[in-house]
Amino acid sequence: MAEGRRKRWFRRGRGEPEPPLVDDGTLVVVGESFDPARADSAVLADLAGAGVVVEGRQLMLRHVLRLPDDAAVAEAARLLAPDGWVLSPGPGGVTHADRAQRVDALELARERTRMAGLAQRLGGDAEGWRLLGRP
Repeated sequence: MAEGRRKRWFRRGRGEPEPPLVDDGTLVVVGESFDPARADSAVLADLAGAGVVVEGRQLMLRHVLRLPDDAAVAEAARLLAPDGWVLSPGPGGVTHADRAQRVDALELARERTRMAGLAQRLGGDAEGWRLLGRP
């Protein structure tokens, strides 16, 4: 079998890769949690029960942070940038920490804990998270 045909044969079942997810204003909220007492796995289970496929899907994870000043925002951006997080201002004086990724309950819980610790260390608060995806 020619090398070119072999490569096409192996790729055939995979489909096209998803284009990179960018918040260009067309993304919609597919799920969120602003209740620190509620487990992320329960939120994902409710979404699945409502027919929203979240786990394993590439989504924009957006943490909503309330940081005390520009210096805290700059420090958070410095600490989070190596892991692909992008910070941007949101409405009402909040800061959004965004990263495109595949989502599962463990990852959500881990990142929520990380953001809560970071915000607290900088004198702020991690209010919750949203998942954004293509409509």
